Amino acid sequence: MSGPQVSAAHPPSAPGRWRRARPVLALLALAPWAAECSWGGFTAVDQLFVVVVLAPLYGGAAMLVRETARRTGGGWPAIVLLAAAFGVYQAGLVDQSLFNPAFLADTEFAESGAEAAGTRVPGLGFSAEQAIDFVGNHVALSICAPIALVESYVGARWRHRPWLGRWGLLLTGVLFALGSLMIFTDDSAGRKGFLLSPVQAAVAVLTVLLLVAAALLPRWRRTPRRVVATAPHPGWVGLVVLGAHLSTVPLSGWVRVGWQLAAAVAVAVLVVRWSRRADWSQRHVLAAWAAGLLVAAAIAYVVPSYAPASPTEALVGDVVGTVVVLALTVGAFHRLRRRPPADERAEARGNGSTH
Repeated sequence: MSGPQVSAAHPPSAPGRWRRARPVLALLALAPWAAECSWGGFTAVDQLFVVVVLAPLYGGAAMLVRETARRTGGGWPAIVLLAAAFGVYQAGLVDQSLFNPAFLADTEFAESGAEAAGTRVPGLGFSAEQAIDFVGNHVALSICAPIALVESYVGARWRHRPWLGRWGLLLTGVLFALGSLMIFTDDSAGRKGFLLSPVQAAVAVLTVLLLVAAALLPRWRRTPRRVVATAPHPGWVGLVVLGAHLSTVPLSGWVRVGWQLAAAVAVAVLVVRWSRRADWSQRHVLAAWAAGLLVAAAIAYVVPSYAPASPTEALVGDVVGTVVVLALTVGAFHRLRRRPPADERAEARGNGSTH
């Protein structure tokens, strides 16, 4: 989990400036696209605008999460916890959709927003169903899937190393702060005139702090003992995660909330156990996180976009989303297949069970 073991006398040569910038730019663009466009939220014409506007917030968050986890050696446990912190931060404090009962009222999702009110938590004014959806989607789509995809395209020696220097971190932090402020103050796309109560604000801030603190725990930097056993084929890992996602689609209300939590825990336990096996590799990581993107691309054909669109516009946007998701996923697996399996296993051993 602490990164590949590299001799001090022979450190990996640093890539050129453009090669260092490519994964950063890719993650800045992919995070907002995966979060808001992969599941059909916007038409093809609007997708570029969405990426440009939301790159500072979503892309900045993905970069900060990745850099924090890779610099501290926390690996994927830290990434998941920091991604959840971002989900609470964005939905609870920035656009405040988590607490605003009318947030979806002027969109094509007004009916689903009204149905989710059945799981509203007394005293705090948020829907448990929406909390799991909003935060869970940020974990899976906004942060983790983009990081897994971009890291799969990066050379193995730099896959788990920091990509930004001191000034790059500072610039990313400034962009993230400005992106947050822009959405917070934009009534058309942000809070829509709503302002959460002091109690709601305190709960959201405390939750974010607890998740960040948990992500920085020293335990994630320990390399667990490897199990001499064969990990499932990456395809089986992806199918298990895919099934967990799809199993919640027909459910609603508190039944859906309970099933989502149970499925998430079960999959997490399975993946952690599998990741401790000697032949666990980046292919398995990619399969696990790409499953969420594939589900998003599939459900795009049955869910509306945020704003009304003609059937043709909606279909074109959905097809574009499917093509992009498939191209990125297939390309990433092809990139990884070019590496000998022995190199993948050696990398996994150097990076702990949950690299």
